[in-house]
Amino acid sequence: MAAQFFSSLADNALFIASIALIQLLEGPAWMTPMVKWGFAVSYVVLAAFVGAFADALPKGRVMFITNAIKIIGCTVIFFSGYVHAGGVGGFWIVFYGYMIVGVGAAMYSPAKYGILTELLPPEQLVKGNGWIEGLTVVSIILGTVLGGALISPNISTALLSFDMPYINAGVDSAPEAAILVIAVFYAIAAIFNLNIVDTGARYPKQEKNPIKLIGDFWHCVETLWRDKLGQISLAVTTLFWGAGASLQLMVLEWGKQQLGLRLDQASILMGITAVGTVVGAVIAGKYMTLKTALKVLPFGVVMGLGVMLMPLAFSKPAVYSILIFIGALGGFFVVPMNALLQHRGYILLSAGHSIAVQNFNEQLNILFMVAAYSVMLSFNWHINTIIVIFGAVVATLMIAIMYWNRVNHQRDANLDNIIGMEKHETSSQFLNRPHV
Repeated sequence: MAAQFFSSLADNALFIASIALIQLLEGPAWMTPMVKWGFAVSYVVLAAFVGAFADALPKGRVMFITNAIKIIGCTVIFFSGYVHAGGVGGFWIVFYGYMIVGVGAAMYSPAKYGILTELLPPEQLVKGNGWIEGLTVVSIILGTVLGGALISPNISTALLSFDMPYINAGVDSAPEAAILVIAVFYAIAAIFNLNIVDTGARYPKQEKNPIKLIGDFWHCVETLWRDKLGQISLAVTTLFWGAGASLQLMVLEWGKQQLGLRLDQASILMGITAVGTVVGAVIAGKYMTLKTALKVLPFGVVMGLGVMLMPLAFSKPAVYSILIFIGALGGFFVVPMNALLQHRGYILLSAGHSIAVQNFNEQLNILFMVAAYSVMLSFNWHINTIIVIFGAVVATLMIAIMYWNRVNHQRDANLDNIIGMEKHETSSQFLNRPHV
């Protein structure tokens, strides 16, 4: 949990610093959502391979290797200013650097979630997910706030005024100073990675042929989408993470247009939303189980409607209340869905493969929704118009998923029994089953 916290903290702080660096390097406005888009591309392209990689080695070692890749991406972003000074568009280097960070994150994710299914029995997965999701969201809060604080005038001035004796680091801007500090948090995460003990879980020898890996992965995708529980939970988590990534970008632009905030100030709004998500995740972890997971679906509809209230908010109390409300609804309904998806994926496939399938679908939706947001921005639509459309789409899709789930219940009256039929088994009993 500590390793995940510090790695995610650095990812989110680096996102804010990257946006600030793009602005400093005079990149076009559409480049901001493109940074998030490039991050998601890494998940989609590597989806067929990261599950096998996560299951081939002990999860702690996987997390250390992938965290090192993130540090490489952070270093590339740091040197983008030097490339820009040489006459090349440095903002593209920022894009490619954050894409490398995305490669590390894509490889990291199956390990951080897969280790839960190796350590916990099914009946404790919701609680375990509540802890991981709660800490992840706390890291998002602190990461976005940290990124905004590091590029703020007061703190950046203090950082730039600090000189190491006999060392010229060549740090001349607030984003560059911020990136150096963020690299320290990646290093802290790496230290925790090295101290993650081996759970003892072992899987069949993983395939190395890329063509066969792609074929096996596609079979995994089909398996989860055909499962009555897998398809509902996968649809919900896919929609949630695509909506969440888009909402992050919208909140930044909304803070700028409607509230007149600077980037470092608008980043706090992202943290406020995440505060609500923590509350919702904690409540879900305390009161929800796998057998009651499907009862949270209506909260997704309410979340979409809540987003549509954002254009009505101008004062700080109203803004904060709406963002916390949206975040809490999201956290409450996504944690049980995430746990249910992991449970079914682990039974049908394996820990690493099921998380890879989940990431593929979620990041593919992020690509689609962020691209749609970029297109609407390019048409110069007002941010409030985009937000209302966005909220309406989320609410409508959640209603469709609820109808889909009702049809599944009509076809199989014992759907609740399917959820709980393996609840007395432990994860170790699954390890010797044949896996794709």
